[in-house]
Amino acid sequence: MAFNPAQLKRIEETIQADIDRGDYDGVNVIIAQHGEIALQGTYGFAERATGRPSQQDDIYRILSLTKAFTNALAYRALGEGKLALSTRVIDIIPEFLGTDPFHMLRKDRINLWNLLTHTSGMPATPNPGLPLTECRLLPDVAKALGSVDVVHDPGTQVNYSPAINHALIGEMVRRAYGHDSFRDMAREMIFEPLGMKDTAFGLPKQNQDRAVPIKAYVDEEGFLRPEDIEGLNEVITEDAELPWVGATSTVDDVFKFVEMLRRKGEVNGEQLIAPTVIEQATTLQTGDMMNDLYTMVNTQMGWEAPKGNIGLGVILSGTGPVPNFFGPFTSPEAFGNNGAGSTLFWVDPVLDVTFVFLSAGVMDEGLNVARFQKLSTMVSAAVV
Repeated sequence: MAFNPAQLKRIEETIQADIDRGDYDGVNVIIAQHGEIALQGTYGFAERATGRPSQQDDIYRILSLTKAFTNALAYRALGEGKLALSTRVIDIIPEFLGTDPFHMLRKDRINLWNLLTHTSGMPATPNPGLPLTECRLLPDVAKALGSVDVVHDPGTQVNYSPAINHALIGEMVRRAYGHDSFRDMAREMIFEPLGMKDTAFGLPKQNQDRAVPIKAYVDEEGFLRPEDIEGLNEVITEDAELPWVGATSTVDDVFKFVEMLRRKGEVNGEQLIAPTVIEQATTLQTGDMMNDLYTMVNTQMGWEAPKGNIGLGVILSGTGPVPNFFGPFTSPEAFGNNGAGSTLFWVDPVLDVTFVFLSAGVMDEGLNVARFQKLSTMVSAAVV
């Protein structure tokens, strides 16, 4: 198999037309097969308001795409015997249970599997128990979550968690390894082995000049308000950790990470993550359970409710015509992660195709799903 050059050109033209129409501001994209890049493109603006053009080495605040890096740390911990899927949160973070009996109900049942599959029963809120301005250090967040209630029985519903689940995953892994800093642990265990020199939790000072500011084009009455999203420009600083939303990276670094997943954990002949862990992580875990949060998004767009289609931290393509980030023409086994209104990667193991897309300008989430449904379909259709 190879790519149709004419279809790749259509993808570029479509992206440029979207930017010209004002749907978003700019993009860095990579499309590859068998690890070989067929299209790498840079389009539009890093910051439309100032006319600053996009550059290949732009540093993006990748929002919830961050969760993929936190997942990888959990995969290492699983393969190395530091944690098990059955490890309860309170076994590692006892203060999560809290001291108020009215806040303690069902918390003792939440385990790592629940967190990775978004079935913990914790609320689907972007607020992880503290205002984001106070969330820079992970132990502070873990302590605050002791006062947050479970809202439904663990393991019974999929409700995508913007913040809480991956805050807990990050702190569980940090404590399991005994690291003083989650940020430093991620650098040593994931970013440095992969050669991701421009990636960090937080925004290092040396990268600030290349950082793409977050600009939100979302409804004031939506799930996330513009100020909630744009406020992350001030929160994702040099000392921030935020395992759910706080990573910064380039398109080339994200591609290195995604290629590691495509190769089932192998990097330069070394096994960073066990293949069996990657295989289980990219296997459907949530059965026919629906995704409660994205049901709201789909309802607003007039679409059917979507299934959860979640593995261990990754989203799977699944089957059927309900709009999703991967489109209906990727294989059901295609997997990836996304960040609110702006970022996406996926790997299709049947087509052996990798797609990485980082954009400036955060779209309304329903429109974002429609955008990626369109572009992912075009990428799949480029394979001949």
